[in-house]
Amino acid sequence: MTGEAPPLRPFETWASASTMRSRVVLEIAAELVGADDQPLRQARVLLRHQGSDGWPLALHAGSTLEAIKQVVSGTAQLSMVNPAAILTLAYRGTGPFSAPQPVRVIGVIPSLDQFVFAVRATSPLERFEDIGRLHYPLKASVRDQPDHCIHMMLDHVMAAAGFSGADVIGWGGGFRNEVRPRAPRFVAYDSGAVDAIFDEAVDEWGDAGLERGLKFLPLAEETIVRLEAMGYRRGVIRAETLAGLKADVPTVDFSGWPIYVHADLPDRLVEQICAALDARKHLIPWQGEGPLPVERMCRDAADTPLDVPLHPAAEKFWRAQGYLS
Repeated sequence: MTGEAPPLRPFETWASASTMRSRVVLEIAAELVGADDQPLRQARVLLRHQGSDGWPLALHAGSTLEAIKQVVSGTAQLSMVNPAAILTLAYRGTGPFSAPQPVRVIGVIPSLDQFVFAVRATSPLERFEDIGRLHYPLKASVRDQPDHCIHMMLDHVMAAAGFSGADVIGWGGGFRNEVRPRAPRFVAYDSGAVDAIFDEAVDEWGDAGLERGLKFLPLAEETIVRLEAMGYRRGVIRAETLAGLKADVPTVDFSGWPIYVHADLPDRLVEQICAALDARKHLIPWQGEGPLPVERMCRDAADTPLDVPLHPAAEKFWRAQGYLS
């Protein structure tokens, strides 16, 4: 690529999570199809759960368990997922995975986030575990996308806290699949139809939720320890980041967008993927300003959790670029 990179518009005005995923695979594909070893000079971009139909180059832009299965089976060569912990479960063979999965990381797109368990402040709940202790008939809004990883993650948090979603329903509560990113979150809460919102993206709606009379439930230490044993990272919603929050809230981390491949993906293709990311970084939106910070994506940090190893060819490439010491 030559010439001066065009300025990026702010992430909030044009780049949803699905846009970011799509642009990552589109820009990588745009570079890869020019390689001499790509016979069709074309790539198929899989935005949802569809087979590659024998295409030699198929890149998946879905953040779901199905996408992990497609990479593991070889149906797709690459995909992404959020939070990074979901890929850690696959790598370790915990949660929904009966055995360790052969996944490796190209890099982790920076994203600092926490899982929020927000309930009406007038409720008797003081921590998440009180839902089970009190057999509380909680009515909560959750993500509308049924295959979003947040649903599995919520199931794991409830199990670690000693109860299940079925228990909540049996106590007279329930879950409404209606929360959509960048859409009004508080309609059902304001109407009284629900008394809780369980979601991520705390920086987008945390202040507004606190202003509306929500409080954030902390997770007990024993719950967090059980989740850590599975592969999750402990998180914290810091009081300094939200004006209405009086104290830090222990929770589970929701950070990072790992770009991942099969462990046996040929080194040559991995190197090409890395080179494509580096070449197209000024065209790929993320949650910060400026070009995608590829130089940070291969190093473990709070917003780039790296609990799954880099593919050896990716590690070699990033080291040659000077991004790893």
